[in-house]
Amino acid sequence: MSWAKLVSDKRFGLEHYHDSKQGVRSDFQRDFDRLIFSSPFRRLQNKTQVFPLPGSIFVHNRLTHSLEVACVGRSLATEAAIRLRENHAGEKWTACLDSIGDIVAAGCLAHDLGNPPFGHSGEKAIATYFSEGAGRQLREKLTEAQWQDLTHFEGNANTFRLLTHRFNGRRQGGFAMTYSTLASIVKYPFESSLAGEHGKFGFFDSERESFIRVADELGLLPLHSPAGLIRYARHPLVYLVEAADDICYEIMDIEDAHKLKILSTEEVIPLLLSYFDEARRNHIERVMGYVDDANEKIAYLRSSIVGLLVEKCAETFVKHEEEILAGTFRGALINHIPEREREAYRRCEALSWKKIYSDGDVVEIELAGTRIISFLIDELVKAVSNPGLNYSKLLLAKVPQQYEIDSPTLYGKIQAVLDHISGMTDVYALDLYRRLNGMSLKINN
Repeated sequence: MSWAKLVSDKRFGLEHYHDSKQGVRSDFQRDFDRLIFSSPFRRLQNKTQVFPLPGSIFVHNRLTHSLEVACVGRSLATEAAIRLRENHAGEKWTACLDSIGDIVAAGCLAHDLGNPPFGHSGEKAIATYFSEGAGRQLREKLTEAQWQDLTHFEGNANTFRLLTHRFNGRRQGGFAMTYSTLASIVKYPFESSLAGEHGKFGFFDSERESFIRVADELGLLPLHSPAGLIRYARHPLVYLVEAADDICYEIMDIEDAHKLKILSTEEVIPLLLSYFDEARRNHIERVMGYVDDANEKIAYLRSSIVGLLVEKCAETFVKHEEEILAGTFRGALINHIPEREREAYRRCEALSWKKIYSDGDVVEIELAGTRIISFLIDELVKAVSNPGLNYSKLLLAKVPQQYEIDSPTLYGKIQAVLDHISGMTDVYALDLYRRLNGMSLKINN
């Protein structure tokens, strides 16, 4: 793959139109701004990251997480670009590297747009509704590819759909994002039939041709796959978007858990100090000695670690540039950083799984989210399958017109249901669940 082709400001759905007017913003900066002002992005403020929302103690939601990932991603890509320009000094194409900070920032901003309410449990709830729940009865009515899409439902693939699909009343190309920004969010550039036990994939069968168009335009490398199925090498900037997400969610989850007193100061400080060599650790401890507030100490440690991991991930990206461009690099950047930082990160991961993700409040969100989403899918799938029934008419009247509930295919109808549910906030999904179960009726005397 070549950087000159990988960085493209061609817009999806607007390929034959290009505004030649010179402005203060690049097309990639316009991508970022377009996302910031979009309704799906605003709705992230009421979607769970890990911990219940809202509370008396502020913790991250999907919106604040995405903003922080975009900030880290821009820094990471900018640092990588500086190093790449030094390595390729004198090459005519290096000017395109000036844009990768903006592309990665936009990709980071968009990376969670397709996630349903209630965190990752929402994805699991949708997938298991079809693989284990009432949705199993639909198996014989769908193609193999469509069934794989539903039983492996993936927020990443849903983000690509959200950004590229032409919903009712919307313009061609969906958000009409640049090709490079779209490619930067596809962590798993293959279809659901190749998801395997990992359960991850990059695009639904309905967006298969759209992804091929983007991949071929940017020169992504086709990789070997079974006949009829497609798999590509990642766009290199996916590694930077992924690294920014890895850095933010792991360190911020620990900071949030400390604020909520799930983790103690005594166990968090040594854990976070283990990222640093002795000299840097001594300096950090002296600085922390100037403040008494434990949360401020953890915040300082967090900022120091983010800066360190940005530097190490940028170094790793540039070190492995040749493998990344050849499509032979394996794993996430965070798994290839130097040993001390990598082992410290793994200790953070282990603690998170042991104490954070198994915390009672977190598990309760997963249980409630699974019940709510499964119920809503069941009601809406029944309605779109039997639209002539009176109850169906009443329920479908509440579905926004942009969703294609009258699609000519069952797969299209189910996708419309999932588009609607994925776009819901936690609060809206809970409220609709209560109303449909008669728990919160408004009756005037």
